[in-house]
Amino acid sequence: MATAALAADITGSWTGAMSVGDNSFNLTYNFKQEGGTLTGSVLTPSGDTLPLSEGKVDGDKISFAVKTEMNGEAVKFVSKGTIKDEEITITTKSEGGHDLPETPMTLKRTR
Repeated sequence: MATAALAADITGSWTGAMSVGDNSFNLTYNFKQEGGTLTGSVLTPSGDTLPLSEGKVDGDKISFAVKTEMNGEAVKFVSKGTIKDEEITITTKSEGGHDLPETPMTLKRTR
C-alpha cells in the first residue's frame, strides 16, 4: 500500500531522444495513467501517432508496447523503465521482424 501512495502520476507529455547506430531522433510520449494502467500514444519523427498498448505502472516501474510496421513487416517495441521525479529512464527492444539492439532513453516531462 505504501508503494501505491508514493507512486507519481505520469499523466502528461514526455520527450526524449533515442539513438540507433549513428542516428538520433526525438520521440514525444503522451501518457495517461489511471492507477496501475497506462495508456496514451507516441509521436514519431515522421509525424505518425501510434497508440501504446500493454501499459502498466507499478510503483516506480513503467512498461508499455508500441506496435507498428517497418518495411512491410509487423514489429512490436517493448519499453520498460523507472520513474524518478521528472524523468523516466527506459530501455526499448524490438520483437518481431526486426532484431534491433536494446536502446536506452531518458524522458523528461514537458507538461
